[in-house]
Amino acid sequence: MNNVLSVKNLTKNYGNFVAVDHISFSVAKGEIVGLLGPNGAGKTTTIQMLLDITIPDSGEIKYFGKEFHTHREEILGRINFASAFNTLQGRNSTWENLMVFAKLYNVKNPKKKILDLLEQFEISDSINMRYWDMSAGQKTRVNIIKSLLNDPEIILFDEPTASLDPDIAEKTISYIESLRKSGDISLLYTSHDMNEVTRLCDRVIFINHGKIVAEDSPLNLTKKIGTAKLVLRFDGDKNTVEEYIKKEKKEYEFLNNYTVSISSEEKDIPSLIFGVSKQEIWITDIEVKKPTLEDFFLSIARTNI
Repeated sequence: MNNVLSVKNLTKNYGNFVAVDHISFSVAKGEIVGLLGPNGAGKTTTIQMLLDITIPDSGEIKYFGKEFHTHREEILGRINFASAFNTLQGRNSTWENLMVFAKLYNVKNPKKKILDLLEQFEISDSINMRYWDMSAGQKTRVNIIKSLLNDPEIILFDEPTASLDPDIAEKTISYIESLRKSGDISLLYTSHDMNEVTRLCDRVIFINHGKIVAEDSPLNLTKKIGTAKLVLRFDGDKNTVEEYIKKEKKEYEFLNNYTVSISSEEKDIPSLIFGVSKQEIWITDIEVKKPTLEDFFLSIARTNI
């Protein structure tokens, strides 16, 4: 695979505080890579360096095989950025803001491009609304449209659906999925919605305390958790159930007098169910909760590295 973005030993310090600590990663053509981590992990600083907003103290950034600093103008014309937290010119209307960027990017037939995207994101009725009069969700959609104007080869998305209603968020994710199917665009994607990341991302990079602490597909990362949750609802004596679980040396929590959550390796779950039922306990409901990317995220967030 050809890499559209390559980062090597990227570092940024603020005095004695190391915000980004010698990180290296790449994004291949057509790939969606999640850049995840708890607040303060270094994600935003990394994105800012990738946009040349913040200057790295050391390290190398290459887009399309070209060094970013020495080919800055060319590269900025081939990439783009969108964030739920970014702002455009408040006094200008949606149309004026988007037309300015379309001209900056030398977009061919900018009027059609803008109108098509406004319709796609169901915001055509806000075309003459001033940016600062818009809701957070409307502003987010305008920012996403801005990021698509120049048909970029890679977009850096910083929590693009954070301010969107569920319906529009779902349509935005579906649109991003359609972009991926074309195979012509790559995405570096940050989000705190792990379901969204699991759905979209081919690969996930976890940052904590400025360092990359894990990198793999969402599925492989969830496998590292190792345990699942078995939730049993039962009719019978709570103490009998508790004694059996203790004998099996499993971690557990009673959610109420007739519901227990047991942590276990998946392979042991059938024997646990059978074992509880042999204690003259009537199991009324069974639920198995497999590890998720959110479980892995929480394990990273709680670890001091």
